Amino acid sequence: MVEISQTPTFVEYPDSDGQPMTESDATRIYLIYCVEALRLFFQGRSQVYVSGNLFIYYQEGQPNKSVSPDVFVVFGVSNRKRRSYKAWQEGGKLPSFILEITSLSTKKQDEESKPLLYASLGVSEYFQYDPTGDYLKPQLKGRRLVNGSYEPIPPSTLSDGTIVLHSETLGLDLRLLPADQTTVQFPGIATRELRLFDPQTGAKLLSYQEAEQARLEAEQMANEERQRAEQESQRAEQAEQKLTALVEKLRIQGINLEA
Repeated sequence: MVEISQTPTFVEYPDSDGQPMTESDATRIYLIYCVEALRLFFQGRSQVYVSGNLFIYYQEGQPNKSVSPDVFVVFGVSNRKRRSYKAWQEGGKLPSFILEITSLSTKKQDEESKPLLYASLGVSEYFQYDPTGDYLKPQLKGRRLVNGSYEPIPPSTLSDGTIVLHSETLGLDLRLLPADQTTVQFPGIATRELRLFDPQTGAKLLSYQEAEQARLEAEQMANEERQRAEQESQRAEQAEQKLTALVEKLRIQGINLEA
């Protein structure tokens, strides 16, 4: 009996759908901020992968079984660059945290189909943020997986009006800043800015650009302080020299200061 060898069927998993990354500046700004801030926060942990707007394929052999969250974090896999994320190549690991930046074109999916999918995939926490405040009420929402289904994460409010939702998965706070503390302005849009905070230190997580700016400012302050110290040292040395010269002059004139 002749055995007929079968060539394995090639399955293509596209890295892109050919569509623009986002539909507005508001969506893009917060997507980039959250990905960068989380990457900086977890940069010392080699087994935490942070990405966004990347295809996640969760079933081998079926490229239609995919999703592309705006921001996601996977624990227990290497922190390296990927063109797409294939769960079967990563030990079956899937995101524990997902954040979607909700817009007009994604509102229905973000509110209806994605929660069902993410719950079925075991995503521990699912957050939504609407930069313009037009499509989500409230503007920031969080859900936590409990016994296979999502339950709302209750918000708290700080004394200055900041709304806080805590992510147990990340160990971080997602904060909705009051309007008077919002730095990202969009003409004609009344919005509140989303920021990530470390509740242990109270520090705001920074983007790459913000971190670099903070580094430069700290470096400048250190240089200015060093210059002030050098100037003070020079003035003290000059005063000491003047005093020594005066004492010597008086000694020559026969004046004994000790007497």
